[in-house]
Amino acid sequence: MDGLVAPPPWHVALGRRWSTLFLLKLVGNTVATVGFFVLYFAVMQRALPHAWVLPLTPIDRWLELRVAALPLYASLWLYLALPPAFAKDLRELGAFAISAALMSAIALTIFWFLPTAVPIFPIEGVMHPALHFLKTTDAVGNAFPSLHVSFSVFACWFLARQLKEVGAPAWVRVLNVAWAVGIVYSTMAVRQHVVIDVAGGLLLGGAFCFRPIALFALSRSAGTNRG
Repeated sequence: MDGLVAPPPWHVALGRRWSTLFLLKLVGNTVATVGFFVLYFAVMQRALPHAWVLPLTPIDRWLELRVAALPLYASLWLYLALPPAFAKDLRELGAFAISAALMSAIALTIFWFLPTAVPIFPIEGVMHPALHFLKTTDAVGNAFPSLHVSFSVFACWFLARQLKEVGAPAWVRVLNVAWAVGIVYSTMAVRQHVVIDVAGGLLLGGAFCFRPIALFALSRSAGTNRG
């Protein structure tokens, strides 16, 4: 018993994970984000003129516009950077990266062959310039499935596993789930998505949680190498 070393506090363990492969994580996340947006906007410009406008559900009509949810909507890109930042080794980092890439590929393929858009909601540009800028830039195209939602769901699941491994307290785990739920809500609150494409995003992100393709593929690869 005297030879056992107590595990470090959870925040120290996360700090060590953060510093592991730091430069690779920083450069990789930057390249991946820029590359994604290049592909996303290229597909949107091609597909938007042919987009099918998604119908509204009673929930969409019930929800009110919440401009205050815009920072929460934008926080996805910080939230999505956390799981790779806390990856403990190259294998875990690769698992997340491959899963995110596959999700993007599936969604972009759907956008290409079945382009969709949300209805044009009236937004007062003078009163809400930040939201007006978002609408003008994103053009509310490429709606189904919502990658904002897919990324949030998968990042939440992945981060939950990491927090459990380091022994993070319950309030941190609850905060993780609340952040993800908040982002999902914000996609509808700022009128970037409607219930139908949020449901599609939940299915796509959830599929990678229940059967994470990248983790499965990497484990099979590791097993083959050992053999």
